[in-house]
Amino acid sequence: MAKPALLVTRKLPPAVEARAARDYAATLNADDQHWATDGAEIIRRATALGAAGILCAAGDRLDAACIAALPGSVKAIATFSVGFEHVDLAAAKARGIVVANTPDVLSFATAEIAFTLMLMAARRAGEGERILRAGQWMGWAPTQLMGVTLEGKRLGILGMGRIGRELAGMARGFRMEVHYRNNRRLPPELEAGAIYHETEAGFLSSVDVLSMHIPGGAATRHWLNAARIAQLPRGAIVVNTGRGGTVDDLALIAALRSGHLRAAGLDVYDGEPRVNPGYLELENVALLPHLGSGAIEARDAMGFRALDNLDAVLRHGREAPHRIA
Repeated sequence: MAKPALLVTRKLPPAVEARAARDYAATLNADDQHWATDGAEIIRRATALGAAGILCAAGDRLDAACIAALPGSVKAIATFSVGFEHVDLAAAKARGIVVANTPDVLSFATAEIAFTLMLMAARRAGEGERILRAGQWMGWAPTQLMGVTLEGKRLGILGMGRIGRELAGMARGFRMEVHYRNNRRLPPELEAGAIYHETEAGFLSSVDVLSMHIPGGAATRHWLNAARIAQLPRGAIVVNTGRGGTVDDLALIAALRSGHLRAAGLDVYDGEPRVNPGYLELENVALLPHLGSGAIEARDAMGFRALDNLDAVLRHGREAPHRIA
């Protein structure tokens, strides 16, 4: 029996590519060229291959126009991500194309990056490294780069899903008090002593560190705006490892410049890979290049989960275990 043809849009971890090549007639992207940002190019390549499946990634352009023009051979799209804003689910449903994502395998790794950014922002780690690399460090001084400790601080988690709960567990180890805001209150066993807030105002005014873990999209676009930032206590820290579009960059930059916010730590950006140049002018913001799931273990697990979804549909004729459309 011939192996199903699979179009892979990005270079993936070696173990993932090896499995894809073993089980599929896979066309890989060895040089990690970013052609999949062009929907027409996805259509062209899928048509040329007679692809049965597409293994895509965040940032690919699988919008309604692209999906509508995919060849009839395409039966499944698996995205190498939890987020799926780059795939038009309604268009896929209309075509009968299964879409699946990779939940549950990157929560701890992403929470680690959130905590890394919290520490970097609170303890001014980025500033310190830049001084050292520039050859400007003159030795220890009693008042040099004084930050704040996280011990005893109130951590506010916006979105207490899997990543938020992993972060809460880490924060308890640092003796932080955990507060959260969610679309609904968690049961006690998941809440684990965290303090739930029914109102935004009560939540924002009660925390020293805000860590954002909410989905993107029109409903949450620029959720953190000037009005909500003003409700945070002076000297608060903001961390975002969720979706870049949930932050109003101009409002956050203004609050960092004015001193209303002590610092920020960002791993995601509105319109990435573009970064608002205002952030680059500030010392009190720690910036990482979307490293949330960037651990070998997490990325392998993501790839295997994507292939599990494709295997179910294309090789075994079953329901994809993590189907979203």
